[in-house]
Amino acid sequence: SRNRIRIMAFTNFRMLQAGGVAFSATGGTESTSGGYNLHTFTSSGTLATTGSGSVEYILVAGGAAGGSEIGGGGGAGGYITATTTLSAGSHTITVGAGAAVSSGTSDGANGSNSVLGSSATSIGGGGGGYYGTAGVSGGSGGGSGRSAGTPGSGTVGQGNDGGRGAFIGGGGEGAGGGGAGAAGQNSATSGTPNSGDGGVGLTDSWTGSPRYLSGGGGGGAYQDGGIASGGNGGGGNGAFCINCAGSNGTVNTGGGGGAGGGSNGSTGGSGGSGIVIIRYQV
Repeated sequence: SRNRIRIMAFTNFRMLQAGGVAFSATGGTESTSGGYNLHTFTSSGTLATTGSGSVEYILVAGGAAGGSEIGGGGGAGGYITATTTLSAGSHTITVGAGAAVSSGTSDGANGSNSVLGSSATSIGGGGGGYYGTAGVSGGSGGGSGRSAGTPGSGTVGQGNDGGRGAFIGGGGEGAGGGGAGAAGQNSATSGTPNSGDGGVGLTDSWTGSPRYLSGGGGGGAYQDGGIASGGNGGGGNGAFCINCAGSNGTVNTGGGGGAGGGSNGSTGGSGGSGIVIIRYQV
C-alpha cells in the first residue's frame, strides 16, 4: 500500500541519517584556519562531539619551575602531536598548570600533565636542579645546578634532556632545561663560566602564523658570562646576579622557568601553563 511505502521510506531515511552523522564538535575557543575547524583549550574543559571522526591534536603539558641559587632551568612540558579517532560524546580536556615557584633552597617543581580524554597524556616538565643537585625528569628534563653533572631526562616522543651544570675552579653555573625540539645547553666547562641556554621548542602553524611551544628555561648564573636565554617556546631566562629570580615561563606555551641567580635565596621562575589544540577538516 501507499502508506506502507511511505513508512518504509521514512524508516530507511532515519537509518541512513543515523549511520551517516557528520562529525562535529564544540568546546574551547573555536576558530577556522586552512580548511580546518580548531578548538583551542587554554584551561581545562570539555570537547563535546557529534558522530565519530578523526582529529589531529597538539597536547602540551605545563612547564617546570627553574631551580634556585645558581640552579638549572626548568624543563618544558611534554609536547605530543598525533591523530586519533573520537567517538560521539563528551571528552575531558585537562590543561596542565605550570609549576609554581619553589623556595630559595630547592629544586624547581615539576609541571602538571595535560590530558585528552582517554587518548593521550603529555607529561609535565621536570624541575631544574638546585645548586649542586641533579635536574628532575619530566616531559623535558630540568637542567642540573652548578657543580651537579646529571641532568633530568626527557620523555621519549615528548621532549629532551636538560643540560649538565659544571664547576670551573672556584666558579661554575647552572645548565639549561630541555625543550621539545632540543636538549638544554650544558654550562661551560672551561674559560668563562657561562650558564646554559634552554632547549628550543617545536613550531606549529595551525592558526596561520608559526609559533614555538615547549621551550626550556635558562640556567642561573652567579655573576659571570651573561644571561642564559630561555628556549624559543616560552622558556624563561636564567637570572644573572646575586639574589635575583629567574624569569617565568610564558603562559599557555609549556615553557620552563628560568633558574635563580647567585645565593641568598634567589628563586627560579615559575613554569608556563600548557595548551591543547584539536582540529579536523571542515
